[in-house]
Amino acid sequence: MPHPLDLFAHCPRCGAEGFAEANAKAKRCTCCGFTYYANPYAATAAFIVRHSPSGERQLLVATRGKDPAKGTSDLPGGFCDMDETAEQGMAREVEEETGCRPTRMEYLFSLPNVYAYSGMQIHTMDLFFLCQLSADAQPRPADDVAELRWVPLREVRPEQFGLRSVSQAVRRFLEGNTKLSIAEST
Repeated sequence: MPHPLDLFAHCPRCGAEGFAEANAKAKRCTCCGFTYYANPYAATAAFIVRHSPSGERQLLVATRGKDPAKGTSDLPGGFCDMDETAEQGMAREVEEETGCRPTRMEYLFSLPNVYAYSGMQIHTMDLFFLCQLSADAQPRPADDVAELRWVPLREVRPEQFGLRSVSQAVRRFLEGNTKLSIAEST
C-alpha cells in the first residue's frame, strides 16, 4: 500500500520540495523541518433497529448515493467535524441522512478502515453506535443516501455493504458479538 501522504511532494508550510517520508505515517520537510502525521479521521456509523408491526427486528439500511461504493448497502453515518464529539457527529449524520434525530445512542465498538476519496486512501477510525429513533420516526433518504429501507435482520447480508469496515461491523453485529440493549427495549 502506498504511503498515505504520497500525493504530497511539497511541504505545506514552506512549499519546498523534499517533503520526504519520515516513517510509515509521517512526512518531514528537509528544508524547514516541518513534520506532518497522517492520523486516521474519525467517522461514525449507526445501527438503527426497530421491531416491525409483526414483532420482527429490522435494521435501517441505506444505499450509497455517491462513490466510493455507490449503489451498495451502508449504515447511516459519516465523518465527524472538527470540534465535534463522536456522539455529536453520530447524531448530526443520522439526522442529515435520515431526517430523524436519534433519541438515544450507545457506543458499541470501532474498526479501522481505508476510504478511497479524491484519489487518496483516507485512513479512518470508524465508530459504531446503536441508535434509537422515536416510535413515530419516518426516515427518508437525504444528503448522500440514495435510499433507506427497513430490512429484517435475518435478511441482512454483510457482503452487500460496500465499505470494508461496515461489512465487518454488520457481520459482527449479526453474530451477536455486541450488546443490543437499546434495540431490545424498543
